[in-house]
Amino acid sequence: MDLEKWTNTAVEFATEYGLKVIGAIVFWIVGSWIIKKIMNATKKLMTKSNYDESLQKFLINLLSWGLKILLVITLLGVLGVPTTSFAAVLAAAGLAVGMALQGSLGNFAGGVLLMIFKPIKIGDLIEAQGEIGVVKEIEIFTTKLTGLSNKEIIIPNGALSNGNIVNYSTEGTRRVDLVFGVGYESDIKQTKEVLMNVLTSHPKVLQDPAPAVTVLELADSSINFAVRPWSKTEDYWAVYFDVTEQTKEALDAAGIEIPYPHQVEIHKGE
Repeated sequence: MDLEKWTNTAVEFATEYGLKVIGAIVFWIVGSWIIKKIMNATKKLMTKSNYDESLQKFLINLLSWGLKILLVITLLGVLGVPTTSFAAVLAAAGLAVGMALQGSLGNFAGGVLLMIFKPIKIGDLIEAQGEIGVVKEIEIFTTKLTGLSNKEIIIPNGALSNGNIVNYSTEGTRRVDLVFGVGYESDIKQTKEVLMNVLTSHPKVLQDPAPAVTVLELADSSINFAVRPWSKTEDYWAVYFDVTEQTKEALDAAGIEIPYPHQVEIHKGE
C-alpha cells in the first residue's frame, strides 16, 4: 500500500508540476532567444543612428539586465509562483540589498552621470583615481581602462564621477614639458638656437602651437632651459623620447657642456 501511495503521489506531482517545468524550460529558451534578437536589433539601431560608443555599450548593458530580470519574474509566474507576493518580497529584499550595497548604487548613479555629462568616452587617454590609461569600456558599475603597460584597470563609476578626471585626448594636442641644463660658460643665445633647431626639425613636433625654448632658472651648477614642444596626443611619447635623445646629441655636437648629473624634469602622468 505504501508503494502504491507513493506511486500515486509521484504521478500526481508529475501531472501537476511536470507540464509547468517543461513549459518553464521552453519559455526560458524562447525568452532567451527573443532577448538575444532584441539586443541585436537594438545594437544595429544604435549603430545606424550614430549613438556614441560609450552610451551605446552602457544602454545595451542596462537593457540586457532589465530584460533578464523581467524574464526571471515571468518564468516564476509560469511555474505557479504568485508574482504579486513575489513582487512584495522582491521589493523588501531590494530595500535590504540596497541598504547593504549603497556603494554599488552609487557606482550605478556614477555611471549614469558619466553618460549624461560625457567627460570621457571610449578611446580617450585619461588620468583618474591615481591611474592612467585609455578608456576601454564604460559599464553599469565600473569603467575599464587599458594602462600604458597594457594592464587592465577597473575603476568604480562612483569614485570616477566624483573625483578629478584629466582627459588628455579632448584637445587633440599636448605640450611636452622638458628641462635641460647647460654649464654657466655656455652661450645662452647659441644654446637656444641649438635647442630650437632640434624642435623645428622633428617631424612630429607641431609648429602651431609653436614650440618654445626659454631660460627657466639659474640653478646652482647650470642654466636650465624650459623646452616646450607641442605634439598630437598619440605622438606624445615619441616626441618626448626623441627630443631628449636628439638634444643631447645636438648639444654635444655644438660643444655645449651638459653638467653632470643632468636631470630632466618628468611630470607624473605625462
